Amino acid sequence: MANPFEKKVTEIIGLVDQGFKTLSGQHGKQSTFPEQPVAPELTDVEKKQSGSLMRVNHVGEVCAQALYLGQALSARSDETRAKLLKAAEEEREHLGWCEQRLDELGENTSVLSPLFFIASAGLGAVTGFLGDRISLGFVEATEDQVVEHIDRHLEKMPSQDSRSQEMLESIRADERRHGESAIDAGGVPYPDAIRQIMTLASKVMTETTKHI
Repeated sequence: MANPFEKKVTEIIGLVDQGFKTLSGQHGKQSTFPEQPVAPELTDVEKKQSGSLMRVNHVGEVCAQALYLGQALSARSDETRAKLLKAAEEEREHLGWCEQRLDELGENTSVLSPLFFIASAGLGAVTGFLGDRISLGFVEATEDQVVEHIDRHLEKMPSQDSRSQEMLESIRADERRHGESAIDAGGVPYPDAIRQIMTLASKVMTETTKHI
């Protein structure tokens, strides 16, 4: 049986490996969003607008991967670690969907994704060190921010782009479920002041990744 040090080294190696997979587009077999019977016809301007929004959502999913993996790395209990890793696995599906849509729109992912992955993994690890209940509360607060973020993007999405809208609505439902599950598992709800700081951080990510 591996000692605690060897186990932690293995987990760190796994985090690095998953980071490479996340940033290189290796998201597993369940990462393709079902085709629509009739694909939406978009103008070049609409494609650009949708692509900009989906690029931001893709970076958001990269951050979610990193946060969950970082939190799992420093989780106190095996039960919490398992919940975080399961959520990360589901987020990989969302990541694949966003990349798929960007490819369909002829747009690229953000070149800033690696930086956001590293920063988010570090933040997740720090949050995990503060304890499982605080870490799970962070999951709920983050997912609440993501739901609000998706709501704003659905309002800005070109009305003709029903495919992107359908993807975001599916992602939104999963994110809300992740947040509710985190509270049910014992997460501590975060106060509004901290949520406001998280909102400001989210805006920085949004504005810097719309076009690059």
